[in-house]
Amino acid sequence: MQMFAKIICKYRKAILIIALLLLIPSIIGMKATRINYDILVYLPEDIETIKGENILSSEFDMGAFSMVIVEDMKAKDVISLEKKIRELDNVQKVISVNDVMGTSIPREMLPEEVKDKVYKENDTIMLVTFKEAISSDETLKTIEKLREITNEQCKISGMSATVLDTRDLSDSEIVIYVIIAVLLCLVILEIALDSYVAPIFLLLNIGIAILYNMGTNIFLGEISYITKAISAVLQLGVTMDFAIFLYHSYMQEREHTGDKEVAMQLAITKTLTSVLGSSLTTIAGFLALCSMNLTLGKDIGIVMAKGVLFGVICVVTILPAMILEGSNLIEKTKHREIMPKFKRLTKFNIKHYKAIIVVFIIALPIAFYGYQNTKVYYNLDKSLPESLPSVKANNQLKEEFEMVSTQIVLLDKQVPNYKVNEMLQKIDELDGIGWTMSYSKIAGGSLPDEMLPEEIKEVFENETYQLILINSKYEMATDELNHQITDINNIIKQYDEHAILAGEGPLMKDLVEISDHDFNSVNTVSTTIIFLLMIVVLKSITLPIVLMLTIEFAIFINMGIPYYTGTIIPFIASIVIGTIQLGATIDYAILITTKYVSARKQGSAKQEAVEEALGTSIGSIAVSGLCFFGATFGVGAYSKIEMIGSLCTLMSRGAIISMITVIMVLPAFLMLFDRIICKTTIGMKQKSV
Repeated sequence: MQMFAKIICKYRKAILIIALLLLIPSIIGMKATRINYDILVYLPEDIETIKGENILSSEFDMGAFSMVIVEDMKAKDVISLEKKIRELDNVQKVISVNDVMGTSIPREMLPEEVKDKVYKENDTIMLVTFKEAISSDETLKTIEKLREITNEQCKISGMSATVLDTRDLSDSEIVIYVIIAVLLCLVILEIALDSYVAPIFLLLNIGIAILYNMGTNIFLGEISYITKAISAVLQLGVTMDFAIFLYHSYMQEREHTGDKEVAMQLAITKTLTSVLGSSLTTIAGFLALCSMNLTLGKDIGIVMAKGVLFGVICVVTILPAMILEGSNLIEKTKHREIMPKFKRLTKFNIKHYKAIIVVFIIALPIAFYGYQNTKVYYNLDKSLPESLPSVKANNQLKEEFEMVSTQIVLLDKQVPNYKVNEMLQKIDELDGIGWTMSYSKIAGGSLPDEMLPEEIKEVFENETYQLILINSKYEMATDELNHQITDINNIIKQYDEHAILAGEGPLMKDLVEISDHDFNSVNTVSTTIIFLLMIVVLKSITLPIVLMLTIEFAIFINMGIPYYTGTIIPFIASIVIGTIQLGATIDYAILITTKYVSARKQGSAKQEAVEEALGTSIGSIAVSGLCFFGATFGVGAYSKIEMIGSLCTLMSRGAIISMITVIMVLPAFLMLFDRIICKTTIGMKQKSV
């Protein structure tokens, strides 16, 4: 490590030049990385609903579809509009009641149950199917073109329109996220550090690490918009303590030696030794997200694990070079540290550690109960502002046409019409069914089969399957809809054991079930991996238990608060926040613990050891925790996308809760369990009395 440190200091100018040159491919890679805005894409490929989506795409050329609401438009104008829409490359079919009736045949010739569902007063519905998938670039471009050629009389609903609005809103906010995070962190660092210029160097260093991380995402092909939105601010918050540690170590060494290069070499060596273990636990915590069946976890986990790795590398290479080259500026802009030393708080904790344990015992079951009972939502529309065009269109479909959620049945073509109608009658009798539609129903009115356009037949039938639309009055991802989907599945399997129920409703049901499983599995995996790593790092059996109990208590409080405040959080937050909070803040606990162990090994009594460990760590923990808070709080308060806002709010609150818990509860545990810790930790057995 000493040789490595010497090389860094000796070739610092070359390192800075290389670092700047590497920004070029990083920015190119970042621009070339595709961003996905559809969470349903992350469902496993082997589930039945995804197979159904693939069949719709490959055999019906229906990668996606939208219901277009046409308001107060004459039949001839609707037909003219349809022709324009059909000319778009990605559009497969355009169907409305006017295709069946034309401009001269009265609508009354349609079956009542069909007519009433697609025509209300002066408004009608137009079905537009797309060749490509819901969130493909081609489909999103098509939605944009649709909006261009239609006017205010048309509203475009569906998942693709929602994905497009999510993309536009997210892209408009992402730069603001970074600006808010940087400004808040800069304010905190200016208060915490002893130089006006040093915080700028620290933030520039992390900014470079973030660009490296975002640039290398090109090897993943694409990342989710959630990952893109939170990764930069999360990386800033998580890796800031590494940078602060190096700077503090350098300034301490400068007090003992006049040679700045020697001081930096010692600081690099100390930093590598100190942050190696804690960074490994943080990386492991993020990689645990890869165990999720919902592959969004893999997306976030890999990006954030890379981010921590780049953060450590940049802290021990680029930051030392920056500080050495800018040492004169740092010295000229020195000021008195405003951050307090927290001496009174340290003495209070040691003196009242038994009372703190009592408070912990009382608060633990309350926090755990809230954690277990916090409610989550899965309906992605709820995370978006009501003012978005797609949300307005979806709401109008619900209110005017009672189209709340639409399912698609893929049934064997050989099932005869009378059997199909019998099946649909059973489905219609289920609670909450708005309507069902099939080719047999459309052809069952006053119009003879030969009068129906071939295009309508192609929508509902091919050589293998016949397609049936089912509309539910129940909201997406609710218990009522999920039970209804189960009942529908049971009915259609009676007529075709290979029938598939596809569409947004079944996909969301799978999302609910998979997410519930992931919630338990990812927490178990992350806890186990970090626990095992800490056994190796701390060389103890009991210390990892104490540390995990402390951080898990902080997680229970953070995730339990929504229950007691009546707040419903997005499902993805319930899955990933625990792991993120554990991986990001375990460093605080490791810092105090390693100093406590070191002091005990050197002969300090338990109270002296805990007091020294807390007293020398509390400032660093406070700065790191506040930076993590600053990096995420502003985004949580600003974001109009509730999914991102909730994630950042939970992360910012979790940073403060973890900081307070580690400062208050962990020292109390160390005092209480000192004897057993000494007996079960390598090198401390002789200190057990």
